[in-house]
Amino acid sequence: QVQLVESGGGLVQPGGSLRLSCAASGRTFSSYAMAWFRQAPGKEREFVAAISWGGGRTYYADSVKGRFTISRDNAKNTVYLQMNSLKPEDTAFYYCAASQKFGSRRSEYDYWGQGTQVTVSS
Repeated sequence: QVQLVESGGGLVQPGGSLRLSCAASGRTFSSYAMAWFRQAPGKEREFVAAISWGGGRTYYADSVKGRFTISRDNAKNTVYLQMNSLKPEDTAFYYCAASQKFGSRRSEYDYWGQGTQVTVSS
């Protein structure tokens, strides 16, 4: 069982930056691929970024490629999402998720956090 707790969301102006963190419980964090998803009001939850068990592989949605960076620190049981050049369309609730598979499909992820709100507005 893995429990995930996100933090770092908030209100930021367009063009600004935020860093989200996701702290995981348990001693098997390094055996899970981790990902970030997001859900805007009235929309489906969508994939943002994923990182493999050791951090050697990453994968991004086209909409965030070049602006967002996913990373992890297995010693701290934490995964991060650095978000730069934020746009109003990045406004959403952001969730981290854990899976024993490395992928972008929501159905592949077994454990989810409660989410953190990111609002990009002037």
